[in-house]
Amino acid sequence: MDKYIGKLLDERYEIKSILGYGGMSVVYNAYDIESKKTVALKILKDEFLENDDFIRRFKNESKTIAVLSHPNIVKVYDVSFGDKIQYIVMENIDGITLKEYIDQQKVISWKEAVHFTVQILKALSHAHNRGIIHRDIKPQNIMLLKDGTIKVTDFGIAKFSDQETRTMTDRAIGSVHYISPEQAKGEATDAKSDVYSVGVMLYEMLTGKLPFEADNAVSVAIMQLQSNPKPLRQINESIPEGLEEITLKAMQKNPKYRYASSNDMLFAIDEFRKNPSIRFEYKYFTDDDPTKYVDAINNIKNSRVDANYGDDFTVSKKGKSKFSKSMSVAVGVGIAAILFATTLILGILTNWFGFGAKDVDVPSFIGQKLTDVIENKDYKFNWNIEYSYDSSKIEGIILDQDPKAYSKKVKENSKITLKVNSSSSKVFVPIVRGKTEDAAKSALRSVGLAYEIVAVEDDTVEEGIVIGTDPQEGREVTINAIVKVYVSKGPKNKTVVVPNVIGKSLAEAISILKSKGLNVSSNVIRENSSKAKDIVLSTNPLPGVEVNSSDIIILTVSSGEQKEKNLSINVDLPASISKEVSMKVYINGVLDSSNSKTIVPAYNTTYTINIKGTTGTKSVVVNLDGQQYRSYEVNFDNESVKVVGSYSYTGAIKNSNSTSTSNNSVSNI
Repeated sequence: MDKYIGKLLDERYEIKSILGYGGMSVVYNAYDIESKKTVALKILKDEFLENDDFIRRFKNESKTIAVLSHPNIVKVYDVSFGDKIQYIVMENIDGITLKEYIDQQKVISWKEAVHFTVQILKALSHAHNRGIIHRDIKPQNIMLLKDGTIKVTDFGIAKFSDQETRTMTDRAIGSVHYISPEQAKGEATDAKSDVYSVGVMLYEMLTGKLPFEADNAVSVAIMQLQSNPKPLRQINESIPEGLEEITLKAMQKNPKYRYASSNDMLFAIDEFRKNPSIRFEYKYFTDDDPTKYVDAINNIKNSRVDANYGDDFTVSKKGKSKFSKSMSVAVGVGIAAILFATTLILGILTNWFGFGAKDVDVPSFIGQKLTDVIENKDYKFNWNIEYSYDSSKIEGIILDQDPKAYSKKVKENSKITLKVNSSSSKVFVPIVRGKTEDAAKSALRSVGLAYEIVAVEDDTVEEGIVIGTDPQEGREVTINAIVKVYVSKGPKNKTVVVPNVIGKSLAEAISILKSKGLNVSSNVIRENSSKAKDIVLSTNPLPGVEVNSSDIIILTVSSGEQKEKNLSINVDLPASISKEVSMKVYINGVLDSSNSKTIVPAYNTTYTINIKGTTGTKSVVVNLDGQQYRSYEVNFDNESVKVVGSYSYTGAIKNSNSTSTSNNSVSNI
């Protein structure tokens, strides 16, 4: 039996059972006596207590998650780093890994895959905005709850983006099937490395296959560096083309061709969700010469054959031809020359003979209604619509245009950008962390957002530089919303210990925290619990942690909705009885068939009955062989179990027509 099961750790955590094993730790199901909730407790294995590298990684995980608070990231409640035991206390998640779900389903519908991916990207966006790179994104580290909620776990090899690059082993420690090419090469990693891993997971969910598989990890790593994945629609033609484009862009070998951030990938997916028939037609330049590019998506669309996209490629079906690298380059140069010559000739003919679209003046659209403009058949342009908001103008009116009116002549069917007045449009809070106050104001104004400047003290950021925003950077908000911009007052060596406000009302907690000079996030997290509405359940950072006075405290409070409780009754049985005994359990006078059974007390000296409820009390009666043995009162309000009756077992009651006690009548229900 495991040495920790049944033990009480630090007089607080009662360890119940093992939930799972990791490479460097064991995760237990435990009960927190203080908070009266079930938690997951991760303990570093004994064999690693003398290993500095594993201890560093274990501490790094707790340090990393401690600064994160997001509904799609596993929560950390407590940490302890002693000489004999090191552990992290986290929320207990009732679910399975995304890898287990993929193995069960084989291929996941594209709508469900998008639903999962959006949650993963939101979690990563939260981490990336705080300078944290996960570096081990894979389905095994993604938990899926019964309601479809995603939780990102295991930040064991995450790093802060401003940390120095570590060794090759440390950087490439993630699963080789999901790591980015730069990780496989042992190079520096950033947010785009996590984007690559998300792309691989999306590929696997949509096709039921990993993009690169081989007999050993080294071969897979080489494929990550040198091979291109098979286009998704060649495996599953039901995948929308736009979603295939998003997946392949996220998986580009060269980081500069991927999405620049998780927010950018989220934006693309949002556009796809609005219009599943959308085509992005991303282009990826093969070198610095702008005349040479590879249109990855059109290559996929026009492909008529199976292809291996290595340095050499093989074309199959009608006639098999093999081209070497040099032949490929020669053919590419030849095609480029033909395209260039054709373009040049067409350009000359157009100029000489007047072929092509007419040159027209750009009219003035400002002040007109958008509907009037786009429905006017006299305007032969392609429209690009953007939104902004001016409260002094009527909604739907065009506020600005590009190109400006009568500034130049353009071809018919040219693209004209119209900025339209709308108060309900959604925009993303731009990334302004690290910018000056004026630059942040300008960035917010440019997307139609208002701002409130909040000066805060910071020991590490110079005066006038933005520390963060509320709502957070990357969060989608309505145009004209007010964004709090936290700007550093400059260094001042002032730290504050987070006071314990758990159990207090939300208003009282905010007052106490602000009196200590701390900032409180406006994004309050609400959870179901047995506590009254708006009672504080936890804080991040935890009470007792020393923080800068400029740090933002995130509060988790009760939603007021009752959470079902599970109380246990440990029934002691007569250990001297070695024969079978009929045990029947009655809850509020009704037979509980799930706990009523035949037992041998000598083999089972204790039997545990689990009683569920939210409020009030329940009576529990235990009969052995037809006679009352124990009776209990279970109180869900104070979560207590009280013995109200205890009787000796005298053996089975024989069937007779003699006197019948009330106990016998209960046992015969």
